[in-house]
Amino acid sequence: MFEAGIELKKARGESNVFDLSLGNPIAEPPKQFRDELKRWATNPKPGMHRYMPNAGFLETRQAVADELSIETNISYNPSHILMTVGAGGALNCVLHALCDPGDQVIIFTPFFPEYHFYAQNHFAEAVIVKCDSQFLPDLDDFSAKINTRTKAVIINSPNNPSGVVYKESTISSIAEVLTQRANELNIQPYLISDEPYRKILFDSQIYSFPQKVYTRTITVTSHSKDLALAGERIGYAAIHPADPDASLLMDALVFSNRVLGFVNAPALMQMLVAKLQDITVNVQDYQSKRDTIYNGLIEIGYELVKPQGAFYAFPKAPVEDELVFVNALQTQGVLVVPGRGFGLPGHFRISFCVENSIIEKALPIFAKVYTEFTHT
Repeated sequence: MFEAGIELKKARGESNVFDLSLGNPIAEPPKQFRDELKRWATNPKPGMHRYMPNAGFLETRQAVADELSIETNISYNPSHILMTVGAGGALNCVLHALCDPGDQVIIFTPFFPEYHFYAQNHFAEAVIVKCDSQFLPDLDDFSAKINTRTKAVIINSPNNPSGVVYKESTISSIAEVLTQRANELNIQPYLISDEPYRKILFDSQIYSFPQKVYTRTITVTSHSKDLALAGERIGYAAIHPADPDASLLMDALVFSNRVLGFVNAPALMQMLVAKLQDITVNVQDYQSKRDTIYNGLIEIGYELVKPQGAFYAFPKAPVEDELVFVNALQTQGVLVVPGRGFGLPGHFRISFCVENSIIEKALPIFAKVYTEFTHT
Protein backbone atom coordinates (compact mmCIF):
# COMPACT_ATOMS: atom_id res chain seq x y z
CA MET A 1 0.00 0.00 0.00
CA PHE A 2 2.91 2.34 0.71
CA GLU A 3 4.23 1.91 -2.83
CA ALA A 4 0.72 2.05 -4.31
CA GLY A 5 0.22 5.41 -2.65
CA ILE A 6 3.45 6.76 -4.10
CA GLU A 7 2.49 5.65 -7.61
CA LEU A 8 -1.04 7.05 -7.30
CA LYS A 9 0.33 10.41 -6.20
CA LYS A 10 2.65 10.46 -9.21
CA ALA A 11 -0.28 9.76 -11.54
CA ARG A 12 -2.91 12.04 -9.96
CA GLY A 13 -0.86 14.62 -8.09
CA GLU A 14 -0.31 14.53 -4.35
CA SER A 15 -3.18 16.93 -3.59
CA ASN A 16 -5.63 14.54 -5.29
CA VAL A 17 -4.72 11.41 -3.32
CA PHE A 18 -6.10 10.69 0.15
CA ASP A 19 -4.11 7.85 1.67
CA LEU A 20 -5.97 6.20 4.56
CA SER A 21 -4.27 2.84 4.15
CA LEU A 22 -1.29 2.77 6.49
CA GLY A 23 -1.03 3.00 10.26
CA ASN A 24 1.88 5.42 9.88
CA PRO A 25 1.10 8.17 12.41
CA ILE A 26 1.27 11.76 11.22
CA ALA A 27 1.74 12.90 14.84
CA GLU A 28 5.18 14.11 15.83
CA PRO A 29 6.88 12.75 18.96
CA PRO A 30 6.12 14.69 22.16
CA LYS A 31 8.34 17.59 23.22
CA GLN A 32 9.82 15.46 25.99
CA PHE A 33 11.29 13.14 23.34
CA ARG A 34 12.99 16.03 21.57
CA ASP A 35 14.29 17.31 24.90
CA GLU A 36 15.79 13.91 25.72
CA LEU A 37 17.29 13.62 22.24
CA LYS A 38 18.91 17.03 22.62
CA ARG A 39 20.20 16.15 26.08
CA TRP A 40 21.93 12.99 24.88
CA ALA A 41 23.26 14.72 21.74
CA THR A 42 24.86 17.56 23.71
CA ASN A 43 25.99 15.45 26.68
CA PRO A 44 26.95 12.05 25.26
CA LYS A 45 27.83 9.26 27.62
CA PRO A 46 31.03 7.36 26.76
CA GLY A 47 30.17 3.96 25.31
CA MET A 48 26.51 4.80 24.75
CA HIS A 49 26.58 3.49 21.18
CA ARG A 50 28.33 0.20 21.93
CA TYR A 51 26.87 -3.26 22.42
CA MET A 52 25.12 -3.91 25.70
CA PRO A 53 23.61 -7.07 27.25
CA ASN A 54 21.22 -8.55 24.69
CA ALA A 55 18.21 -7.88 26.94
CA GLY A 56 18.98 -4.15 26.89
CA PHE A 57 20.28 -1.44 29.19
CA LEU A 58 19.51 -2.13 32.84
CA GLU A 59 18.29 1.42 33.49
CA THR A 60 15.82 1.21 30.58
CA ARG A 61 14.50 -2.17 31.66
CA GLN A 62 14.13 -0.80 35.19
CA ALA A 63 12.12 2.17 33.86
CA VAL A 64 9.83 -0.13 31.89
CA ALA A 65 9.40 -2.44 34.88
CA ASP A 66 8.59 0.51 37.15
CA GLU A 67 5.92 1.86 34.81
CA LEU A 68 4.35 -1.57 34.26
CA SER A 69 4.28 -2.11 38.03
CA ILE A 70 2.40 1.16 38.48
CA GLU A 71 -0.07 0.43 35.67
CA THR A 72 -0.81 -3.19 36.59
CA ASN A 73 -0.13 -3.26 40.34
CA ILE A 74 2.05 -6.32 39.63
CA SER A 75 5.70 -6.15 40.75
CA TYR A 76 7.86 -6.28 37.62
CA ASN A 77 11.65 -5.95 37.76
CA PRO A 78 14.31 -5.69 35.01
CA SER A 79 14.72 -9.48 34.86
CA HIS A 80 11.20 -9.66 33.35
CA ILE A 81 11.90 -7.15 30.53
CA LEU A 82 13.49 -7.63 27.10
CA MET A 83 14.06 -4.48 25.02
CA THR A 84 13.26 -5.26 21.38
CA VAL A 85 13.20 -3.94 17.84
CA GLY A 86 9.57 -2.85 18.04
CA ALA A 87 6.56 -5.03 18.80
CA GLY A 88 7.28 -7.07 15.66
CA GLY A 89 10.71 -7.94 17.00
CA ALA A 90 9.20 -8.78 20.37
CA LEU A 91 6.57 -11.09 18.85
CA ASN A 92 9.14 -12.94 16.79
CA CYS A 93 11.41 -13.40 19.81
CA VAL A 94 8.49 -14.74 21.84
CA LEU A 95 7.30 -17.15 19.15
CA HIS A 96 10.86 -18.33 18.48
CA ALA A 97 11.27 -19.01 22.20
CA LEU A 98 7.95 -20.83 22.60
CA CYS A 99 7.24 -22.75 19.41
CA ASP A 100 8.42 -26.07 18.06
CA PRO A 101 7.59 -27.13 14.48
CA GLY A 102 3.93 -28.06 14.24
CA ASP A 103 2.82 -26.01 17.23
CA GLN A 104 -0.22 -23.77 16.89
CA VAL A 105 -0.74 -20.09 17.67
CA ILE A 106 -4.36 -18.96 18.02
CA ILE A 107 -5.34 -15.52 16.70
CA PHE A 108 -8.68 -13.72 16.91
CA THR A 109 -10.49 -12.26 13.90
CA PRO A 110 -10.01 -9.52 12.82
CA PHE A 111 -6.24 -9.82 13.16
CA PHE A 112 -3.04 -8.06 12.19
CA PRO A 113 -2.10 -9.92 8.97
CA GLU A 114 1.54 -10.45 9.88
CA TYR A 115 0.61 -12.74 12.77
CA HIS A 116 0.32 -15.47 10.13
CA PHE A 117 3.82 -14.85 8.85
CA TYR A 118 5.32 -14.46 12.31
CA ALA A 119 3.99 -17.92 13.22
CA GLN A 120 5.29 -19.36 9.95
CA ASN A 121 8.72 -17.84 10.63
CA HIS A 122 9.03 -20.29 13.52
CA PHE A 123 7.39 -23.30 11.83
CA ALA A 124 4.14 -22.89 13.73
CA GLU A 125 0.60 -22.66 12.38
CA ALA A 126 -1.74 -19.71 12.94
CA VAL A 127 -5.25 -20.92 13.88
CA ILE A 128 -8.07 -18.43 13.36
CA VAL A 129 -10.96 -17.89 15.78
CA LYS A 130 -14.19 -16.30 14.53
CA CYS A 131 -15.68 -13.11 15.95
CA ASP A 132 -19.15 -11.71 16.53
CA SER A 133 -20.71 -8.60 14.97
CA GLN A 134 -18.87 -6.39 17.47
CA PHE A 135 -15.51 -7.95 16.55
CA LEU A 136 -15.26 -9.79 19.87
CA PRO A 137 -14.01 -13.41 20.02
CA ASP A 138 -16.45 -16.29 19.57
CA LEU A 139 -15.62 -18.09 22.81
CA ASP A 140 -17.15 -21.40 21.73
CA ASP A 141 -15.00 -21.39 18.60
CA PHE A 142 -12.01 -20.38 20.72
CA SER A 143 -12.54 -23.32 23.07
CA ALA A 144 -12.91 -25.73 20.15
CA LYS A 145 -9.68 -24.52 18.52
CA ILE A 146 -7.49 -25.17 21.60
CA ASN A 147 -5.73 -28.53 21.41
CA THR A 148 -2.54 -30.24 22.58
CA ARG A 149 -0.52 -28.34 19.95
CA THR A 150 -1.69 -24.91 21.17
CA LYS A 151 1.39 -23.09 22.39
CA ALA A 152 0.13 -19.49 22.47
CA VAL A 153 -2.86 -17.21 21.99
CA ILE A 154 -2.36 -13.67 20.65
CA ILE A 155 -4.74 -10.90 21.66
CA ASN A 156 -4.58 -7.37 20.28
CA SER A 157 -6.45 -4.65 22.16
CA PRO A 158 -7.04 -1.91 21.13
CA ASN A 159 -7.42 -3.86 17.96
CA ASN A 160 -5.90 -3.32 14.54
CA PRO A 161 -7.99 -3.10 12.32
CA SER A 162 -11.25 -2.53 14.22
CA GLY A 163 -10.30 -0.13 17.01
CA VAL A 164 -12.23 -2.38 19.44
CA VAL A 165 -11.01 -2.47 23.04
CA TYR A 166 -11.46 -5.72 24.94
CA LYS A 167 -13.19 -4.94 28.21
CA GLU A 168 -12.42 -6.69 31.49
CA SER A 169 -15.27 -9.18 30.98
CA THR A 170 -13.89 -10.23 27.58
CA ILE A 171 -10.34 -10.60 28.90
CA SER A 172 -11.60 -12.62 31.87
CA SER A 173 -13.65 -14.89 29.61
CA ILE A 174 -10.66 -15.53 27.35
CA ALA A 175 -8.55 -16.41 30.40
CA GLU A 176 -11.25 -18.70 31.81
CA VAL A 177 -11.61 -20.63 28.56
CA LEU A 178 -7.85 -20.94 28.16
CA THR A 179 -7.36 -22.09 31.76
CA GLN A 180 -10.15 -24.65 31.55
CA ARG A 181 -8.92 -26.16 28.29
CA ALA A 182 -5.30 -26.11 29.45
CA ASN A 183 -6.26 -28.11 32.53
CA GLU A 184 -8.30 -30.57 30.46
CA LEU A 185 -5.47 -31.10 27.96
CA ASN A 186 -2.57 -30.83 30.41
CA ILE A 187 -0.89 -28.06 28.43
CA GLN A 188 0.60 -24.71 29.46
CA PRO A 189 -0.19 -22.19 26.70
CA TYR A 190 0.88 -18.56 26.90
CA LEU A 191 -1.30 -15.54 26.35
CA ILE A 192 0.61 -12.99 24.26
CA SER A 193 -0.84 -9.50 24.62
CA ASP A 194 0.14 -7.34 21.65
CA GLU A 195 -0.57 -3.81 22.82
CA PRO A 196 1.16 -1.01 20.88
CA TYR A 197 -2.09 0.99 21.09
CA ARG A 198 -2.58 0.46 24.85
CA LYS A 199 -2.36 4.17 25.65
CA ILE A 200 -4.53 5.36 22.74
CA LEU A 201 -7.97 4.99 24.28
CA PHE A 202 -11.12 7.05 23.64
CA ASP A 203 -14.19 8.04 25.64
CA SER A 204 -12.54 7.35 29.02
CA GLN A 205 -11.96 3.69 28.19
CA ILE A 206 -9.94 1.80 30.80
CA TYR A 207 -7.35 -0.70 29.61
CA SER A 208 -7.80 -4.25 30.91
CA PHE A 209 -4.48 -5.97 31.56
CA PRO A 210 -4.63 -9.72 30.81
CA GLN A 211 -1.78 -10.47 33.21
CA LYS A 212 -4.18 -9.63 36.05
CA VAL A 213 -6.25 -12.73 35.24
CA TYR A 214 -3.76 -15.10 33.56
CA THR A 215 -0.29 -15.81 34.92
CA ARG A 216 1.38 -17.09 31.78
CA THR A 217 1.02 -13.75 30.01
CA ILE A 218 3.70 -12.08 27.91
CA THR A 219 3.20 -8.42 27.04
CA VAL A 220 4.67 -7.23 23.75
CA THR A 221 4.51 -3.61 22.70
CA SER A 222 6.32 -0.75 21.04
CA HIS A 223 6.56 3.02 21.22
CA SER A 224 5.68 3.34 17.55
CA LYS A 225 2.21 4.68 18.31
CA ASP A 226 2.16 6.07 21.86
CA LEU A 227 5.31 8.15 21.22
CA ALA A 228 4.97 8.36 17.39
CA LEU A 229 8.33 6.60 16.90
CA ALA A 230 7.32 4.04 14.28
CA GLY A 231 10.55 4.39 12.30
CA GLU A 232 12.79 4.08 15.33
CA ARG A 233 11.76 0.46 16.04
CA ILE A 234 11.85 0.41 19.81
CA GLY A 235 9.68 -1.80 22.01
CA TYR A 236 9.81 -4.51 24.63
CA ALA A 237 8.53 -7.88 25.83
CA ALA A 238 7.53 -8.33 29.47
CA ILE A 239 7.07 -11.68 31.22
CA HIS A 240 4.55 -12.02 34.05
CA PRO A 241 6.61 -12.03 37.28
CA ALA A 242 4.54 -14.90 38.69
CA ASP A 243 5.14 -17.19 35.72
CA PRO A 244 6.85 -20.24 37.24
CA ASP A 245 9.05 -20.48 34.14
CA ALA A 246 9.87 -16.75 33.98
CA SER A 247 13.65 -17.20 34.35
CA LEU A 248 13.89 -19.94 31.73
CA LEU A 249 11.62 -18.00 29.36
CA MET A 250 13.73 -14.85 29.73
CA ASP A 251 16.85 -16.84 28.86
CA ALA A 252 15.04 -18.09 25.74
CA LEU A 253 13.90 -14.57 24.79
CA VAL A 254 17.41 -13.15 25.17
CA PHE A 255 18.82 -15.98 23.07
CA SER A 256 16.11 -15.48 20.44
CA ASN A 257 16.80 -11.74 20.29
CA ARG A 258 20.38 -12.53 19.40
CA VAL A 259 20.04 -15.43 16.98
CA LEU A 260 17.18 -13.85 15.03
CA GLY A 261 19.67 -11.15 14.13
CA PHE A 262 18.27 -8.29 16.20
CA VAL A 263 21.16 -8.67 18.71
CA ASN A 264 19.77 -5.82 20.81
CA ALA A 265 17.28 -2.97 20.55
CA PRO A 266 18.72 0.35 19.26
CA ALA A 267 20.92 1.81 21.99
CA LEU A 268 20.06 5.50 21.59
CA MET A 269 16.32 4.81 21.52
CA GLN A 270 16.60 2.72 24.68
CA MET A 271 18.21 5.64 26.46
CA LEU A 272 15.58 8.08 25.25
CA VAL A 273 12.47 6.08 26.09
CA ALA A 274 13.75 5.27 29.59
CA LYS A 275 12.57 8.75 30.65
CA LEU A 276 9.35 8.65 28.61
CA GLN A 277 7.45 5.65 29.95
CA ASP A 278 4.63 7.82 31.29
CA ILE A 279 4.45 10.12 28.24
CA THR A 280 1.96 9.76 25.37
CA VAL A 281 1.08 11.67 22.21
CA ASN A 282 -2.08 13.81 22.18
CA VAL A 283 -4.80 11.15 22.34
CA GLN A 284 -7.54 13.79 22.15
CA ASP A 285 -6.38 14.64 18.64
CA TYR A 286 -6.91 11.03 17.57
CA GLN A 287 -10.30 10.96 19.24
CA SER A 288 -11.30 14.07 17.29
CA LYS A 289 -10.25 12.38 14.05
CA ARG A 290 -12.19 9.29 15.11
CA ASP A 291 -15.31 11.38 15.64
CA THR A 292 -14.97 13.02 12.23
CA ILE A 293 -14.55 9.78 10.30
CA TYR A 294 -17.11 7.80 12.32
CA ASN A 295 -19.86 10.44 12.24
CA GLY A 296 -19.21 11.13 8.57
CA LEU A 297 -19.42 7.47 7.53
CA ILE A 298 -22.53 6.81 9.64
CA GLU A 299 -24.25 9.83 8.09
CA ILE A 300 -23.45 8.50 4.61
CA GLY A 301 -24.96 5.12 5.49
CA TYR A 302 -21.96 2.88 6.23
CA GLU A 303 -22.19 0.18 8.90
CA LEU A 304 -19.31 0.16 11.38
CA VAL A 305 -18.47 -0.45 15.00
CA LYS A 306 -17.36 2.74 16.72
CA PRO A 307 -13.59 2.56 17.36
CA GLN A 308 -12.74 2.72 21.06
CA GLY A 309 -8.99 3.04 20.67
CA ALA A 310 -6.03 2.94 18.24
CA PHE A 311 -6.57 4.91 15.02
CA TYR A 312 -8.47 2.59 12.71
CA ALA A 313 -12.05 2.14 11.55
CA PHE A 314 -13.29 -1.08 9.97
CA PRO A 315 -16.52 -0.40 8.06
CA LYS A 316 -18.58 -2.93 6.17
CA ALA A 317 -18.40 -2.44 2.42
CA PRO A 318 -21.77 -1.84 0.70
CA VAL A 319 -21.09 -4.85 -1.55
CA GLU A 320 -20.06 -8.40 -0.73
CA ASP A 321 -16.75 -8.22 -2.58
CA GLU A 322 -14.88 -5.45 -0.79
CA LEU A 323 -12.05 -5.61 -3.32
CA VAL A 324 -14.33 -4.20 -5.98
CA PHE A 325 -15.33 -1.39 -3.65
CA VAL A 326 -11.75 -0.68 -2.54
CA ASN A 327 -10.66 -0.48 -6.19
CA ALA A 328 -13.51 1.92 -6.93
CA LEU A 329 -12.34 4.17 -4.09
CA GLN A 330 -8.80 4.01 -5.41
CA THR A 331 -9.88 5.21 -8.87
CA GLN A 332 -11.23 8.30 -7.07
CA GLY A 333 -7.96 8.83 -5.19
CA VAL A 334 -8.83 7.25 -1.80
CA LEU A 335 -6.62 4.42 -0.51
CA VAL A 336 -7.94 1.94 2.07
CA VAL A 337 -7.10 -1.70 2.83
CA PRO A 338 -9.33 -4.72 1.96
CA GLY A 339 -10.72 -6.58 4.97
CA ARG A 340 -9.83 -10.06 3.75
CA GLY A 341 -6.21 -9.50 4.79
CA PHE A 342 -7.48 -9.11 8.36
CA GLY A 343 -9.61 -12.25 8.13
CA LEU A 344 -12.93 -10.53 7.37
CA PRO A 345 -13.87 -10.18 3.69
CA GLY A 346 -16.61 -7.65 3.11
CA HIS A 347 -14.97 -5.02 5.30
CA PHE A 348 -12.19 -2.51 4.72
CA ARG A 349 -9.79 -0.69 7.01
CA ILE A 350 -9.40 3.07 7.28
CA SER A 351 -6.39 4.54 9.07
CA PHE A 352 -7.24 7.97 10.44
CA CYS A 353 -3.76 8.83 11.75
CA VAL A 354 -3.54 11.50 9.01
CA GLU A 355 -4.03 15.23 8.63
CA ASN A 356 -7.59 16.38 9.27
CA SER A 357 -7.77 17.82 5.76
CA ILE A 358 -7.27 14.35 4.24
CA ILE A 359 -10.20 12.94 6.22
CA GLU A 360 -12.41 15.90 5.33
CA LYS A 361 -11.60 15.67 1.62
CA ALA A 362 -11.97 11.89 1.54
CA LEU A 363 -15.46 11.82 3.08
CA PRO A 364 -17.26 13.23 -0.02
CA ILE A 365 -15.54 10.53 -2.09
CA PHE A 366 -16.71 7.86 0.36
CA ALA A 367 -20.21 9.26 -0.12
CA LYS A 368 -19.95 9.36 -3.92
CA VAL A 369 -18.69 5.79 -4.28
CA TYR A 370 -21.18 4.50 -1.68
CA THR A 371 -24.04 6.03 -3.67
CA GLU A 372 -22.74 4.47 -6.88
CA PHE A 373 -22.86 1.01 -5.31
CA THR A 374 -26.17 1.36 -3.46
CA HIS A 375 -28.25 3.12 -6.12
CA THR A 376 -27.64 0.93 -9.14
